[in-house]
Amino acid sequence: MAQQVRPYWQNYIDGAWVDGGDGTRITVTDPALDEPIAEVARATAADINRAVAAARRCFDSRVLRDLRPHRRGDLMIEVARHLGDMADEIALVECRDNGKTLAAGRAEVALTQRYLNYYAGLADKLEGRQIPLGAGYIDYTTHEPYGVSAQIVPWNGPLPVGARSVACAIVTGNTVVLKSPEDSPLSLFLLAEACHRAGVPAGAVNIVCGYGPEAGAALVSHHDIDHIVFTGSVETGKSVLRAAAERVIPCVMELGGKSGAIVHADADLERTAASATRGIFHHAGQICSAGARLIVHRSIHDELVDRIAARARALKVGPGIDGCDMGPLINARQLDRVEALCRAGVAEGATLVLGGARVPGLRGHFMAPTIFMGVRPDMRIAQEEFFGPVLVVLPFDTPEEAVAIANGTDYGLAAGVYTRDLRLAHWTADRLVAGQVYVNEWWAGGVETPFGGMKRSGYGREKGQEALLGYVQTKNVGIRY
Repeated sequence: MAQQVRPYWQNYIDGAWVDGGDGTRITVTDPALDEPIAEVARATAADINRAVAAARRCFDSRVLRDLRPHRRGDLMIEVARHLGDMADEIALVECRDNGKTLAAGRAEVALTQRYLNYYAGLADKLEGRQIPLGAGYIDYTTHEPYGVSAQIVPWNGPLPVGARSVACAIVTGNTVVLKSPEDSPLSLFLLAEACHRAGVPAGAVNIVCGYGPEAGAALVSHHDIDHIVFTGSVETGKSVLRAAAERVIPCVMELGGKSGAIVHADADLERTAASATRGIFHHAGQICSAGARLIVHRSIHDELVDRIAARARALKVGPGIDGCDMGPLINARQLDRVEALCRAGVAEGATLVLGGARVPGLRGHFMAPTIFMGVRPDMRIAQEEFFGPVLVVLPFDTPEEAVAIANGTDYGLAAGVYTRDLRLAHWTADRLVAGQVYVNEWWAGGVETPFGGMKRSGYGREKGQEALLGYVQTKNVGIRY
């Protein structure tokens, strides 16, 4: 029998666990078994009002701003410690409500702790400057928090994505109302528990679960928020931006991707195959920066496809709780969408190397690892984001053609280059329109490296020191004495 998670979870508002205002609940389903595992209190617009009011009171009290910065960092270190104490429960929750493997769930805890500790260390290092104006003047700048930060977190990596934006907000003196994803909300409630145990002031961090068109819309359009952090689809991001425009408030937007990697003729094929396989099949491809397109020099195209296909065939697909390599898609709707887009690829004339449909005989929402070749840049499967375990392979003959294909979508989140030639690597990276370029290893980087999009993949940066600048505004003080 599969391990169980807590049957009921409440929202965390103003330092207390509370039911939804109208008493209704949201059912959370295990995508690997397609069965309910828990219920969470459903936040409505009234609950959003309560959470924003709590965050506003906390911000206006200056309880965070008046702390010495290193003490705000100490709070994040304590949150990280308490998350470590809950690592086994978090791993189970990530497996049961998100579809991750247990190993990946534990890795999420370690990654989240890295974010918290990293930003804790930066809390006392965000400095202003003195500007010389001549005799009789003193002029200096300070970094001021915006106020109440409204944050909407995606379902594919809720704990680390939520924690890194919470940490940036708290160490800069903002307060937070975070809406967790209704498809996978549970790990963020454990983040709230860690904040509570760590002594984060009441109202500084509020975490609620509600449906996007109801709670999410109420949050981003609320009259008393000052700042928005959103990770999600381009279409939903547009609605968030329309709400932000009405109030003229700043946003950090991390949206979709259709990231492509260029494989030059001199690339190490075995290393490239291993990296490309992980880049698209990790977490069943449900990662915004997944390596969804492989743009391969024609001279090595067939051999590289064969190597990747062999690795994909070896993946064990099934429930993460059973130690499988690749788990399910998050829900039936997403599985239907990925399958439909695969059918469109076949209809457009692409060659299906393997996969293309759901895995038969399994109860949950399992999509087979899928590879297409014979893909043209104008095909839907080369332009639209699957958000699933589907790799499309496109051939090229010249470096200029490869760059044109890589840049030929609406997205600009990530890109990659595989080559042994350092000059060619720099030449290619310089021409790729993407917020991050991975050379010879997909996802090369870490919590220290800025992450964000170009073009329709969004703007602003998460991760790294640069992320903190998205949570503060510059105030200049000029003094004549």
